[in-house]
Amino acid sequence: MFSIDHFSVLRYYSTMATVDHTNLHLKLNQSLIDLGLECHPFKVEWYNECVKKNFQLDFEGDTLAFVIISIPSFFEKTFLPYLINHSTTDSRTDFLDQCICDCFKSTSKLFMEHEIEMMHDFEMRPGTRRPKILVQTAGHVSGAAYFYQKENITNPPWASDQNIYGVSLHPKYAGWFALRGVMIFKNLKASNLCYKAPVDILLEEEKKVELLNLYNTRWQDWTYRDIVEPIERYSKLQRDYFSTPPAERTALIERLKNNNQ
Repeated sequence: MFSIDHFSVLRYYSTMATVDHTNLHLKLNQSLIDLGLECHPFKVEWYNECVKKNFQLDFEGDTLAFVIISIPSFFEKTFLPYLINHSTTDSRTDFLDQCICDCFKSTSKLFMEHEIEMMHDFEMRPGTRRPKILVQTAGHVSGAAYFYQKENITNPPWASDQNIYGVSLHPKYAGWFALRGVMIFKNLKASNLCYKAPVDILLEEEKKVELLNLYNTRWQDWTYRDIVEPIERYSKLQRDYFSTPPAERTALIERLKNNNQ
């Protein structure tokens, strides 16, 4: 992936606007917030300039898109009721993916006058093993969350050929959130949308190195999520659910269903 630090100094202006993106953003966010979701706008060209050609989106540069994130309240507000009311005991089903898909679909119905393409973090491009959307890059160019990468470290302590996965942090929730996908308004242009740089909440390079080390070596113990103090974390029930391997969640789901009958 290309470095995206140069975006911190870019701003996009235009004298012509083809859509009132402010009102659309407000309406979309209002429809999502009660679900424990948030949205952040970006132009397709901002994303395409940060990814290799085979990951670029096939839309005009000014096309309006939104990255969708889930915040800690999503689990209790939306996913837990969905799990209790819609799930079976089939451990092969990814109920979270199903729930997110339903949230995207129900929200898109509020904007029937627009042509919307939805891409989820778990989707792959047909015939390939490449994701449809690199959500961490989308999160960065939208200003939603800062994407920390090995390439951004001035004096990296790792070998040049060592694979170090990048990780995103939210300015309020630190690591206690998730990037779920994007909604692309294919028929809308946002020429006057100004770039909003993501907030770098780790000012010292040592902290960034610590974050990447924690994420790459100890991601299961949740430690990297607390690299800075968040305003809210996942509940114990939410951590228990996601810490349980999918094949072993049947008993936990049954207990949740029984406790809510």
